[in-house]
Amino acid sequence: MSEESGQVWGRGSAAVSDREVGTRLNGAPGPGPAPMGPFVPGTGPQDFASTPAEKTAAANTIETELQPNTKKATEHADATTEAARKGFDGWETAAGLKTVADTWDQQVKTLMGRLAGEKTALRGANSLITGNDTGLGGQFRTSRSKLNGL
Repeated sequence: MSEESGQVWGRGSAAVSDREVGTRLNGAPGPGPAPMGPFVPGTGPQDFASTPAEKTAAANTIETELQPNTKKATEHADATTEAARKGFDGWETAAGLKTVADTWDQQVKTLMGRLAGEKTALRGANSLITGNDTGLGGQFRTSRSKLNGL
């Protein structure tokens, strides 16, 4: 049986070595339309998940709806929990409600920080992406390879 396995393995590896092997770089010239030139803001394939206008709209939604409504809901929950805690004054339930309220406040603080961070990231994403791409493009165009002139 092991001799038979060796024969099968030998045929398999021979078949693999007869195959053509190559490497293809994404964006390298190939069959089809000519590749695009250097990056120019506003041109090229539109494969980002959102447009600059959509990012702006999302940041505005965070600022005008999510943040104020979250704050309002938090204040309502705090007032209601505090009223319930006072109603259970002297009971262990009051201490439990205090713990719940403290945990809730910390979670809301974390959420509000996250919303602020997302809003800032959305507003800065467009300029950051464009600036990085333009800057790197300029570096590549001005750099010379040591292979030039060989």
